[in-house]
Amino acid sequence: MQQINLWEESLKENISFKPLKDSVVSDLAVIGGGYTGCSAALHASENGLSVTLIDKQIGFGGSGRNVGLVNSGLWLPPKKVEDILGKDAGIKLNKALSKAPDLVFGLINKNEINCSANRSGTLHCAHSFKGFKDIQDRYQQLTERGAELELLDREEAGKRIGSSKFHGALLNKKAGTINPLSYCRGLARAAQSKGANIFESSLATKIEYKNKLWRIQTESGSIQSKMLLIATNAYQQNINGITSSKYTPVYYFQAATKPLSKDSLEGILPNNEGCWDTATVMSSFRLDDNNRFIIGGIGNLGPNISKIHSTWAKRKAQSLFPALKNISLDYFWGGQIAMTDDHIPKIHRIGQNAYSIFGYSGRGIGPGTYFGQSIAETFLTGNEESLPIKPTSQNNEMFGKLKGNFIEFGAKLNHLV
Repeated sequence: MQQINLWEESLKENISFKPLKDSVVSDLAVIGGGYTGCSAALHASENGLSVTLIDKQIGFGGSGRNVGLVNSGLWLPPKKVEDILGKDAGIKLNKALSKAPDLVFGLINKNEINCSANRSGTLHCAHSFKGFKDIQDRYQQLTERGAELELLDREEAGKRIGSSKFHGALLNKKAGTINPLSYCRGLARAAQSKGANIFESSLATKIEYKNKLWRIQTESGSIQSKMLLIATNAYQQNINGITSSKYTPVYYFQAATKPLSKDSLEGILPNNEGCWDTATVMSSFRLDDNNRFIIGGIGNLGPNISKIHSTWAKRKAQSLFPALKNISLDYFWGGQIAMTDDHIPKIHRIGQNAYSIFGYSGRGIGPGTYFGQSIAETFLTGNEESLPIKPTSQNNEMFGKLKGNFIEFGAKLNHLV
């Protein structure tokens, strides 16, 4: 059985873009049509820069394979971010990303993006007693920094989730869910409406900096630009003249049912929050706007669907929600995550007026949209202070492939149990 991506099947921003077949001159060239690239293109173009964006397909990478949870912050608790970056830099990043859901849902409303947006909240679910201690600690740290959250005990979480398997949950009512591919393509459509040139079936093959201009070559066209953004995250292919980003590749997959009746879903996520748990080998679950139940976990499905991971998905869904015992999973799809050693995104300065942004470690919607907006401001003003983190000129991540293989091995062992 081949992979079938639910987000492609239920796409509502069904827009396509032509390949680049000419020589184009722009202020800014963007390589990568995910959240970061499309957000940068939108914000740069609506503020007067001429923009050309190229990719194989808008949302082809992690942006079109995402769980669709619009959350604030990173996976890390805020104090950990401050410990890694230093207090002032950590506070700056935490404060910036705390407003990411407002930015995402604001762009959706402003640009009328049809992506099944639902701001009913998200639940971080404690899978164990230790997990509950973790969300208690996160609750304290986040509320001390101004977040409006609710800490639910086991009984409250059970009612909210519809499952007795969790020890509690952390509710963020300002977060929510979307169809992540529709959102990404909607950003691209909005950027095009502001004047950005968007091209699909157009991959960069060579990049060089000459006479104060960046020259990007594709198979059938070229771009000359003063400024350059590479926003390919975990999906960058080899480009002559540019060193690829270094990160740990981690795979995440999802499975979904066909639309279910209200009777089949009675008691399951009655308020329609998106959920993920505190387990080391994390899993997620949610409903879409057509009452499909979606469950996800760490692991590489492979082209023919891994039996280990697909069997786990069905077993896990039935364990959490016994009412789903005889329900089949009809969609399976997966994607790749760029994880950094410290789980903090990177802005890599690759040359004059040129940056590469990557490494969201699995939380790309809010941070990717925000980083795209902030890099557009930097291109407009020439001031890097608008960026949520300081750019670096070195990428010292090591043994990424080896670490990725280790994570995949651990996921398979976990999913065999």
